[in-house]
Amino acid sequence: MEFEPVIGLEVHAQLNTSTKIFCACSTRFGAEPNTHVCPVCLGMPGSLPVLNKKVVEYTLRMALATNCDIPPQSRFARKNYFYPDLPKGYQISQYELPIAINGHLDIDMQDGSSKRIGITRIHMEEDAGKLIHDGSLPVSHVDLNRTGVPLMEIVSEPDLRSAAEAGVYLRNLRAIIRWIGIGDGNMEEGSFRCDANISIRPKGSDTFGTRTETKNLNSFKNVEKAIRYEIARQTEILLDTGQVVQETRLWNPGKGVTESMRSKEQAHDYRYFPDPDLLPLVIEKKWISAVQKDLPELPSQRRERFVTEMAIPDYDAGVLTSSRELADYYESCLKTFNQPKHVSNWIMGSLLGLLNAEGKSIEDCPIAPKDLAQLLKLLDEGAISGKIAKTVFEEMSSTGKPPKQIVEEKGLVQVSDTSIIEKEIDAVIAANPNEVERYKDGQKKLIGFFVGQVMRATKGKANPKMVNELLMKKLGT
Repeated sequence: MEFEPVIGLEVHAQLNTSTKIFCACSTRFGAEPNTHVCPVCLGMPGSLPVLNKKVVEYTLRMALATNCDIPPQSRFARKNYFYPDLPKGYQISQYELPIAINGHLDIDMQDGSSKRIGITRIHMEEDAGKLIHDGSLPVSHVDLNRTGVPLMEIVSEPDLRSAAEAGVYLRNLRAIIRWIGIGDGNMEEGSFRCDANISIRPKGSDTFGTRTETKNLNSFKNVEKAIRYEIARQTEILLDTGQVVQETRLWNPGKGVTESMRSKEQAHDYRYFPDPDLLPLVIEKKWISAVQKDLPELPSQRRERFVTEMAIPDYDAGVLTSSRELADYYESCLKTFNQPKHVSNWIMGSLLGLLNAEGKSIEDCPIAPKDLAQLLKLLDEGAISGKIAKTVFEEMSSTGKPPKQIVEEKGLVQVSDTSIIEKEIDAVIAANPNEVERYKDGQKKLIGFFVGQVMRATKGKANPKMVNELLMKKLGT
């Protein structure tokens, strides 16, 4: 029997507000344990939560960016469960009335196909604390700094059918979060977390199989590995006429397997009820309009514009819109040197190669957009050769100097004086009579040898186009 996977993802994204969702405590990562806490996030008797307006605004941005409907009213609920890192004994979340519903995100696969992934809901909630396990002692420590940090949960429809699709969807989601400026999407620090709901069913069936939820997925690669493993595990169980157990499982990256953690809870197990300390949240249309107006051009929109207006390939546009900062860098270059394909080639090749080698992001780029554009302008005008352009680029990256200054200081201006070039060509021809005869006998590929010799004699400064033309003329072609 052939099976197909059915996958839905629950993504928790930390919002980059400076204070927590219901109190004024800092959300800064890496502080000493239990220093960013107060009576509200510690759940002290008599303390009352006050909603952070910026959390609502950021969630509205994401809702609009993922084509969600925004009901006029939503409300907070208490999700009851007991764990050492949850001081109140409940988590403030949203349940029956979330802030956003019925959205979607279109994803493009490597094979050129596209797919629409439904988004069931987006809601706000507070984060729990963190347990720190001491391997040398039979104790665990509790750090409550993270308690009350604002989270946005994005729940997809079970529309994903492979680990690859899940990976693309997650990367797109993270890109949007970073693009619209509401979170950093850092999986290593836990500010972008994913739980995967996975089941399998006979291919062609409309009935869902028994699902498991897999946690502890702290990288895109681990998400894909865990999904592939869980699909294989469930397939083996069903082929052996067994039954998949509905449960929560943990991904063990060291062993490359999922492991049983606990039985899977149902919604009623959490005994949700409306939080009596928080009023219903009313979202007026004028607020939605204001957020919509402030929303930047989204990655998919910018990618499409780059393809249609700049006439660059879709692949180039995809790379250049992988981050908002990179797209901005590209367009800044075009203000000085408006040759879109030439600029994209240099950014995707030399510039990103430099940044990857040095472990830097585009925000830390040592070369300003106007300087890269000026370098390409010098190359296009024939003031420098391609070889010299590479040398100047390396000097720009290490010194931060503009290209014109480097060219002038090092005397790298391209030689376009025909008398000087002819003199070097004559010397090369005289020094290589055997190669000249072979060339005249039909071995035309030797033209590259002669060009190389002339360029070496001029230390790369000769105009390559002139060198080719003059060589062919002197060699009789």
